Amino acid sequence: MAATRATLTDSLSFCLAQLTAAAGEGLAGGKDPAINETPLGRALLALRTRHIKAAGGIERFRARDGLRPLLALLRRAAADPAPSHAGPGSAPLSVASAASAGPSPSPSPPSSVSLSTSSPPVRLRKTLDLALSILANCCTEGACRAEVRRLGGILPLVTILQCVKTDSIQNRTARALGNLAVEPESCGEIHSAGAVPLLVESLTACQDSQCLQSVVRALRNLADSPQHRLALAQQGAVRPLAELLAAAPDPALTSALVRALLELSRGCSRACAEQLSLGGGLGPLVSLASHPKRMVREATILILANLCAQGLVRPALGNAGGVEVLLGELRRRRGPSGASPASQQPLVRAVCLLCREAINRARLRDAGGLEVLMGLLRDPHASAWHPRVVAALVGFLYDTGALGRLQALGLVPLLAGQLCDNTGEEEEEGREAASWDFPEERTPERAEAGSFRSLRSWLISEGYAVGPGDVSPDWSPEHFPLPEPADSISNTPGKTSLRTPCTLHTLGYSPTAAAATAAEEPWGREGPALLLLSRFSQAPDPSGALVTGPALCGLLAYVTGAPGPPSPRALRILARLTCNPACLEAFVRSYGAALLRAWLVLGVAPDDWPAPRPRPVCRNQHRELGEMLLQNLTVQAESPFGVGALTHLLLSGSSEDRVACALTLPFICRKPSLWRRLLLDQGGLRLLLTALTRPAPHPLFLFFAADSLFCLQGLVSPVMSPAFPPETPVELDPPSPCLYEPLLGPAPVPAPDLYFLLDSGLQLPAQRAASATASPFFRALLSGSFAEAKMDLVPLRGLSPSAAWPVLHHLHGCRGCGAALGPVPAPGQPLLGSDAEEALEAAARFLLPGLEEELEEAVGRIHLGAEGAPESVVEVFRLGRPRLAALCARWTLGPGQCPRKRALALVGLVEAAGEEAGPLTEALLAVVMGIESRDKGPSLDG
Repeated sequence: MAATRATLTDSLSFCLAQLTAAAGEGLAGGKDPAINETPLGRALLALRTRHIKAAGGIERFRARDGLRPLLALLRRAAADPAPSHAGPGSAPLSVASAASAGPSPSPSPPSSVSLSTSSPPVRLRKTLDLALSILANCCTEGACRAEVRRLGGILPLVTILQCVKTDSIQNRTARALGNLAVEPESCGEIHSAGAVPLLVESLTACQDSQCLQSVVRALRNLADSPQHRLALAQQGAVRPLAELLAAAPDPALTSALVRALLELSRGCSRACAEQLSLGGGLGPLVSLASHPKRMVREATILILANLCAQGLVRPALGNAGGVEVLLGELRRRRGPSGASPASQQPLVRAVCLLCREAINRARLRDAGGLEVLMGLLRDPHASAWHPRVVAALVGFLYDTGALGRLQALGLVPLLAGQLCDNTGEEEEEGREAASWDFPEERTPERAEAGSFRSLRSWLISEGYAVGPGDVSPDWSPEHFPLPEPADSISNTPGKTSLRTPCTLHTLGYSPTAAAATAAEEPWGREGPALLLLSRFSQAPDPSGALVTGPALCGLLAYVTGAPGPPSPRALRILARLTCNPACLEAFVRSYGAALLRAWLVLGVAPDDWPAPRPRPVCRNQHRELGEMLLQNLTVQAESPFGVGALTHLLLSGSSEDRVACALTLPFICRKPSLWRRLLLDQGGLRLLLTALTRPAPHPLFLFFAADSLFCLQGLVSPVMSPAFPPETPVELDPPSPCLYEPLLGPAPVPAPDLYFLLDSGLQLPAQRAASATASPFFRALLSGSFAEAKMDLVPLRGLSPSAAWPVLHHLHGCRGCGAALGPVPAPGQPLLGSDAEEALEAAARFLLPGLEEELEEAVGRIHLGAEGAPESVVEVFRLGRPRLAALCARWTLGPGQCPRKRALALVGLVEAAGEEAGPLTEALLAVVMGIESRDKGPSLDG
């Protein structure tokens, strides 16, 4: 007989038939007296132990429509009233009463009028256990979850959860709901059915660990979206979890609780943080951060990081040791064997948020947090977090010890580099993330009287406030006057002076403000960095941090490259530095004054040299700012302290400091007695010229040197204005009559008595007497004892026709006839190896100094004109002739050249001079001192 029963339950059809029958009749089925078990019980047991667990069993069960009678059975158990008397072989059904059988959209669970929730009969409990276990197993597959949702199977589960308080029933019901909550559609229906309060109640009522784990898992799966997480927190789901965690449960339950709290704390809400703190969960979470199990440890650390989003809990979190835990974990993950940058992001955010409270800043500073934050700022791979880190460091604005440590770690150049860095974006935090050092006082809405609401409406309509949130019950027009009219704010477009702070006008007033202002400084993404730099600049001697190349470059790059008007704070920083006497020597040593002039006045930035780059055109405003800053430095330099400092630098400083001082003096000294004594009498100018051919101490050293020499020339010779007049072409003198041309005609008058034979075979006519008179060389050759004195055809070796042509003209008295221009190549063509070089060598060989001068002037006219290029200057200088070197120096330091061409020419001249820099140095010295212009010498003007 037993074998027959086993065969029947092995059939899925038999089990489904029993299930269908029980769904129609209720749980009161006929009892089999042989085995003391109902056929329904045997069928459910077989379904759970054999059919469902077999491969493909759940799919077959669903395909045979087994879910419908199973849900009907549970629905009957949740809705049918209990019989008054239990008959023989039947189990009493006293589960629920007065509950609807179908699904209900009501957000609250069905009510029960007269329930017996203590402990249902054993057979009823066993039947429910089996049915719920089967349903929970089926809900592990997506198709079954969709079918259960379609058949309205969620509401009966919620009703059973409400009515049957047995741990085993609660366990299996919570497990089924947890499996269903894997999908967002089911999760929303479970929330709407009111299951959350019942699950929260089970957390406090159940004692069984397995049941608690199922309930905790269900709550975790129900936290699938920000809205649902907020709903769970508002319905009190977090505090029981925290209290259970504080009770030191078994390891399995601990893991479940940590996973649930991790989901609930994502995008941590105020209610979640409050409940977790009130439930005593902060201390246990900090302790679990060192749990031996990796999953528990990492989940706990993420929970602590999520909690930092709420300012109200951060002080308590710090007291529990959370600062050290999060900082240590961030340090570990940033180590050589650390995790990926993505896993560091929540910890970076948490550590930055912890900097908003003074007590946590102190803990973070003592735990080495400043070094960690500085490491983040130095890491180019962490550029996306740089704005957040800089904003966090603003919290240490008035911590003198922390500021000193940050300055020693190199914060200032990093901040300056952040001013124009747009690689990272700071994420917006909610109001709850604000510092809890100044908690916001709010008036609850329920405490607002009707009269206040009427007053607020009137205030909004009259323009005293923008919205309801701008007015509190403490508001009064005496403390918050009306804003200025809109027409009082000028909207006329025009130039924005960099001396005038740019303001933003706001028409709304906040009740939390100490005083309403009609204008505020703009606060962009560079605001935190500028605030910290401003704080550093207010030190008695900020030169070591701010008057350095990287810091000045960052500030100037922001001022000149900002897409809109720069923040007035940046302009105040620069003004403060240039007005501080303690910064004067630093400006000299770091070439800061030269950098201010080059970048602001001349418009040449370091990355614009030597090739220019497109930049926003605000030259007038930038020039005005640069001149103001240089004037500030001039005031400091010409004060008694400044005179002593500059004299000490030039006479007793290191070689680098002496060169820097000599280069800077023309920019910041206007007193003739001072710059003459230091640059001329004490040898500063020659020291600067000597340094031109040495390794450059600064990337723009030669640019600075060219500009410095130009400015010094303007000081020595004020008639040569340092301004930039419009370039005008040099007017050439009309050519003089040619005296050699009559000898070239078919009937020359007078007839030539001599011919010069060139290597090419060309014979050039000449007059023996004129040739002998023009040059000592030809006098000895043609009138002395040499054989050529008796020859009518005199060979001239090593001379081309082009080079010989100006020689013959000069021998016959031509001066300025234009013959000297013939061998000179056009601009852009090389001069070395050209006919012009050969003609110059021939003039020197034949002892014709006048011809040399005429040829050099011709080279200067063609290659060193107003439209000449720096490359042409270098070509002329390479000819190696002192007079041409002087012409090159005049062209380089001439008032009509743009600063870029002047500097490029000086670079080329230094390269061409090489180790033999004497001629170049003397030529530049002569031009600067005005010696060459006063003495008789070559002139570009003819």
